[in-house]
Amino acid sequence: MTAKPSARFLCAHVLQTVPFANLNRDDTNSVKTVQYGGVLRTRVSSQCWKRAVRTDFQQRIGQTALRTRRIGERVSRLLTEERGWPEDLAARAGAHLAVASGIKFELEEKEKQVQVNKVIGNALVYVPQTAVDELADLAEEHRADLEKAKDIKKSNDKSILPKDRVTAVLRTRNGVISVFGRMLAEVDNAGVDGAVQVAHVMTTHATDIEIDYFSAVDDVTDDWNDSTGSGHMGHAEFSAGTFYRYATIDLEELADNLGADTKAARELAEAFLHSFVTSLPQAKKNSTAPNTVPDLIHLTVRADRPLSLAAAFEKPVQMAQDGGYAAASRDALAQYADAVNTFMGDDGILLAGWTGLDAKDHTGLGDRHTALNALVTAAIETAFVVGDSGAAE
Repeated sequence: MTAKPSARFLCAHVLQTVPFANLNRDDTNSVKTVQYGGVLRTRVSSQCWKRAVRTDFQQRIGQTALRTRRIGERVSRLLTEERGWPEDLAARAGAHLAVASGIKFELEEKEKQVQVNKVIGNALVYVPQTAVDELADLAEEHRADLEKAKDIKKSNDKSILPKDRVTAVLRTRNGVISVFGRMLAEVDNAGVDGAVQVAHVMTTHATDIEIDYFSAVDDVTDDWNDSTGSGHMGHAEFSAGTFYRYATIDLEELADNLGADTKAARELAEAFLHSFVTSLPQAKKNSTAPNTVPDLIHLTVRADRPLSLAAAFEKPVQMAQDGGYAAASRDALAQYADAVNTFMGDDGILLAGWTGLDAKDHTGLGDRHTALNALVTAAIETAFVVGDSGAAE
């Protein structure tokens, strides 16, 4: 009897149509784009969409992580606002904590004057939110020493706080960091390989960038009718289209990050899938309200390797005769998935399923599920097989 291969990757493919919007701007406020298949597409960076996913994910699991170069100031504020420390002592405590991290730092300057105890690290730390309290506890423990210590005034000043205790706090992780990873080379053994990969998002078809000229009425001028012209005018770039989104979870990496805690891995993987499917970047949300839902969601559980289906759209989807790209995009995705599985073989696929708004069936994407919850549940139960004892394996 051949043993069933173990699940290794959970892949999520999403098609989503977004109306007139600019979900992710570049440094000139323009819509981000990419040339793919010889045509210009609208693009949303993976960093942008990943932040939207992470924000939603944190709410789902009830844990948060803090990314900052100002960890010392953050602790100082807690000491003054929640523990009643005098501001000058709290600032000194925060500065010594930041310096004890071992990360190179500089002191903030205002009007060419160095700000004492305003330490800004040269690298972002990424820690569980609870680390702020832990560092404040450490400051409390050493309060007498801090009261006698000197302020931090130069970038080569030393901390009187124990470096090993501070860096131990900076190495801590929670579910957020275990899923998304952490790059912190300045602190030994603080790096965490992320368990998820998120691709840049792009339209399945060529897009045009629209320039929206706008003006703002001056209410007083309008009331008095004593002048012509607007109070403000400008322009902004937007586009619209059907997007392909892709992410994958390395289940082995996730389990390693969690110390083989399968129950936690299952909960985090399920939360990530929901967050990835439902999240949306919020740039210009007040002027575009682009709050759509996906047209189609396709999940696979694989034992072999992660697989993006972005190549389904290397040839840009053409608009239907009666308009629209969504239906043709769904067909292209299903046909490409079917062709890839025929070409490469489907031995590594433990589950393939989809759900969506389409009344049409898409057999190339596996079994159809009635709703998102049913699809995610099927994928998670396949990825985390429940043994005879009832425990996930």
